[in-house]
Amino acid sequence: MIKVKKIPSLKAKIKQYKEKTKSKYSIDSIFAKFFIEVYSITAFAIRFFKEVLKPPYEFGEFMKQSFLIGYKSLPLIAITGFIIGLVLTIQSRPTLAKFGAESWLPAMVAVSLIREIGPVITALIFAGKVGSGIGAELASMNVTEQIDAMQVSDTNPFKYLVVTRVLSATLMLPLLVVFADAVGLLGTYVGVNLKGNVSSLLFFPKVFQSIEFSDLFPAFIKTFVFGFAIGLIGCYKGYTSNKGTESVGKAANSAVVLSSLMVFIIDMIAVQITSLLQY
Repeated sequence: MIKVKKIPSLKAKIKQYKEKTKSKYSIDSIFAKFFIEVYSITAFAIRFFKEVLKPPYEFGEFMKQSFLIGYKSLPLIAITGFIIGLVLTIQSRPTLAKFGAESWLPAMVAVSLIREIGPVITALIFAGKVGSGIGAELASMNVTEQIDAMQVSDTNPFKYLVVTRVLSATLMLPLLVVFADAVGLLGTYVGVNLKGNVSSLLFFPKVFQSIEFSDLFPAFIKTFVFGFAIGLIGCYKGYTSNKGTESVGKAANSAVVLSSLMVFIIDMIAVQITSLLQY
């Protein structure tokens, strides 16, 4: 007697698919993946602090990465900073003019730019350019087994690839923020003179009189944390990526998303700490 194999219906197939994917997309699974990711990044950061103090020091690679990360980012940062200062000035003028406070325009824009807008926007641009580049570069090296080859050749790939890039990102972002703030003030000067005639001898003294040390110091300090977080996350996503070719794009994408999110979280914490210290 010939047995006829029963073909499952469409409803049965959908039910089987839901049962298979239920555990994959359950709340418990999402929370578990989140905590595993936090633990992995924390362990990666601890390993960085251990390796950064051990000789030998890859000074040549550090200088190379500083050139690529810092100097190569200057044109994009300069254009972004100039446009931010110009647009912020143009958008703020009508509101201040309603209250007869148009003379406060340079001071208001300068304080906003230096305290918050300059560091955060520059960090986001930095995350999009540098964070994605580091993630894609290390992921491609992982796919082509270059990292494994470095381990076989008695070279510490973590120190050579990760430590140098994280240190470069940590030190270069504050310098880029200072440069972006300076160019942003130049854009503010141009924006003020679009519908007025303010000399530089009047504009810049008024700007610097409105800026205090409490505006500069916290904004400058948090840029080091921004740079460290962006470099560390980019290296983590690339260094721990899978071996498939599609992992290169995933590493670059996830590095940008997570780095941008960390910039906002760090900025929120920094603002709270600054407020508590000031009051």
